[in-house]
Amino acid sequence: MIFTKKLSLKTMSHKFKGYKTNEKIGVSGSYDVNIWYSYDNDSKTTVVNKNISYNDLFNVKLKENSDLSSDTDIIVRTLKQPNCSGVNINGKSITFDIEKELGVEVVGDAKVKIAIEEDEEPWDEIEDELSENDIKEIDEVKEDFIK
Repeated sequence: MIFTKKLSLKTMSHKFKGYKTNEKIGVSGSYDVNIWYSYDNDSKTTVVNKNISYNDLFNVKLKENSDLSSDTDIIVRTLKQPNCSGVNINGKSITFDIEKELGVEVVGDAKVKIAIEEDEEPWDEIEDELSENDIKEIDEVKEDFIK
């Protein structure tokens, strides 16, 4: 079988999940690659399907006294779906480069230190001053004024 230079590559069915291990965050996933190519002087075509698995580990910088506890959630989003960035034909084999971009969030409890000042400043009290006319208007309001 002799390959020609006419080929097309498509990725699909990208599945992934995040996990924690010691001081690192991992993302394991897989996607399908479909390669369409022609051969025998463009008289025949075929499609090759291949499932690609990956397992990427990320170092996570933690603040002092922090850890990846069991209460920590790992949220993974795909920022750029797996996409072919280069394809080469080497005799009877096809090599390709795939680019993908993932966003990883670590969500957990946070400790906040709040300074409390013991000496409270006095508040100014503002009293409403009503005139006799204001008091008359209030007294004249009927109970069924909202109809």
